[in-house]
Amino acid sequence: MTINQAYLQTTPMLDYLNEDIQQLITLHGWRDLSQYDAIGAVYNFVRDDITFGYNRDDTLTASQVLKDGYGQCNTKGTLLMALLRALSIQSRFHGFTIYNQLQQGAIPSYLFFFSPQKIIHSWVEIYFAGRWLNLEGYIIDRQYLTVIQAKFADNGDTFSGFGIATKCLKKPANEWQGNSTYIQKEGIADDFGVYSQPDDFYNEKGSNLTGIKKLIFRYLLRHLMNKNVDNIRNEKL
Repeated sequence: MTINQAYLQTTPMLDYLNEDIQQLITLHGWRDLSQYDAIGAVYNFVRDDITFGYNRDDTLTASQVLKDGYGQCNTKGTLLMALLRALSIQSRFHGFTIYNQLQQGAIPSYLFFFSPQKIIHSWVEIYFAGRWLNLEGYIIDRQYLTVIQAKFADNGDTFSGFGIATKCLKKPANEWQGNSTYIQKEGIADDFGVYSQPDDFYNEKGSNLTGIKKLIFRYLLRHLMNKNVDNIRNEKL
């Protein structure tokens, strides 16, 4: 495949020339790795070092997500794309919605009525070894997932809730092994297709909340949600 520069370019959201992002790459030595190992290292960093949580907006820049140190599908995906492009790995954005039921538990029940029935969702597609792969398994960090796996070990394989939707909770396909990874795929409702840039998708589709609900979420609700997620991660289910 001829390299498509659209899948490598910087954008307002994918601001990988930012000093903090460049320093992070240098610190970890990711430029010195093979493409396979670089993808794995960046993927694991975004999955586990950027913990699962709710940012103030889906359209944050990659550098702001890095500064926050936490994120969900859309914001962690922005950081992942930026890091991959900084390493000359082609990436693109695939937009969806997911049913809000898979967020039950992660979103406390007393706040769930604020959640729309369908929530904007995305994953990152990368071009590797002559094919496009889907990366979605970076959303849920290992520590959080381990707690959920232990809590629901006797509930069977198929699981939906706490930000997870998988056919095998015990061993979801969320490890980078040169193939696609998933952690919420089983909750997908609508498929909006592929976009070269996340900026274009959000300019077209907007975000999950608008108006007063968006303000309440930004300044109050997400903090309560993040406290709940932190309690789960620290085994306070």
